Amino acid sequence: MPSRLPPAAAPLASVDMGSNSFRLEIGQFQHGRYRRIAYLKETVRLGAGLDSNGYLTEEAAQRGLACLARFADRLQGFERAQVRAVATQTLREARNRDAFLVRAEAALGHPIEVISGREEARLIYAGVAHLQPSDDARLVIDIGGRSTEMILGRGRQPEVAESFKVGSVSLSMRWFAEGRYTQQAFRDAQVAAGAELEEALTAFPPARWHEALGSSGTAGAVSQILQASGRTDGRITPEGLRWCIDQCLAAGETPRLALPGLAEDRKPIIGGGLSLLYTLVTHFGIEALYPAKGALRQGVIVDLHERHVAARHAGGADMRDQTTHELQRRFAVDRQHAQRVRAVATAMFRSACPDVDDETLRELGWACDLHEVGLMVSHHDHHRHSAYLMAHADAPGFSQSQQRRIADLVLGQRGGLRKLEAPLASERFAWQVLALRLAVIKCHARGQVNTRALTLLREGRHACLQFGTGWAATHPRTMHLLKEEAEAWSRQGTPQLSMQVR
Repeated sequence: MPSRLPPAAAPLASVDMGSNSFRLEIGQFQHGRYRRIAYLKETVRLGAGLDSNGYLTEEAAQRGLACLARFADRLQGFERAQVRAVATQTLREARNRDAFLVRAEAALGHPIEVISGREEARLIYAGVAHLQPSDDARLVIDIGGRSTEMILGRGRQPEVAESFKVGSVSLSMRWFAEGRYTQQAFRDAQVAAGAELEEALTAFPPARWHEALGSSGTAGAVSQILQASGRTDGRITPEGLRWCIDQCLAAGETPRLALPGLAEDRKPIIGGGLSLLYTLVTHFGIEALYPAKGALRQGVIVDLHERHVAARHAGGADMRDQTTHELQRRFAVDRQHAQRVRAVATAMFRSACPDVDDETLRELGWACDLHEVGLMVSHHDHHRHSAYLMAHADAPGFSQSQQRRIADLVLGQRGGLRKLEAPLASERFAWQVLALRLAVIKCHARGQVNTRALTLLREGRHACLQFGTGWAATHPRTMHLLKEEAEAWSRQGTPQLSMQVR
């Protein structure tokens, strides 16, 4: 559906589908400052719903869907461009995530993006940096249910961002599954956490940062415990964590645990959270970890706001444009040729689909920019190499979902269409890939082109490519390729492509 940019002062919303909790944040930017309007949080335990084969159980899925339906009620009246929903580690892992996402998007009423661990880390830092600005070098740590993100940055700029597959839920399920606390369980959990985090020791040494901040649930919960008990002013210290662990050992089991300030819904995963925090502060030389004001949900809104600013003003800072330029540089893309393909493809797509939303058009543009990155690997079947690189490269600003769509577009730039049978079921994708293929053919000689020489029109689900008789007579080789393209689409079925002299 078309998506218009909201007014500059319109409220924006983010949905953070974490492994332990789902969160809905609604905020507004006024004169560059962020103001929270509403915040909802529900403990869903999605991460605890992955079975031994990596499938999300129906029980966990139903908890998530019920929560999203309640969020949808609060988001009534919000346009698509005002909302961004992201899913993290559990759905990065779940083998049946696509089937769940179809149901989840229907429940929420908005698209849901699965983001990579590094993209999650970047967005976490964006939230912290905006709500708690500082020019000092800082280490930001976010412990989630099934992953932990670590980011080094200064000001608004993250310098190193990594994600590790260990979290409070996964550790608790492994070492404290029966709700019992023993010294051996804490030791084993800390060894497991240390093994996962060991590779980060050289990237995040104390010499590289002046202040350490803990973002999101686990750090916030332990900070509240230490403050409520009078152990610290809210900062998390090695001594404070040892005291918390001693209280768990004294209680012996979860039902008897009575840590001040600890919410009931946090009790089942506090063992894993404390083990992970203690490993972090001891291994990385953190004398005090301070609770951060920002988190992923605010970072998503900051990023969405910056996308809107970039769309309204030429030269704005949409991270995806910067990433595209960097990928072109890294893989030595012929930028002039990419620009020609982009100009022809977007002109055709606009002509055929005049009501297209900006995001769909931009995805096509990025696919044009990057359709030849695979030439760095091999000229043979370069479209397949390009698709692989687009699906798997670290691409700040892009979600995994969006990277996969662009990878499918890039894969479809040439060759048979049968390999795209599933994505071609989407009418939007079919017209995107048709425009890209026609543009690649039009620009195949790699010289200057007239973007108005060909016009793509849409009549229902039928495509008509129009051109002048003079152009056809002077471009016989391109006409040959276009006729072959029309035959390929006739075998595919939809849309049928015909050619017509105007």
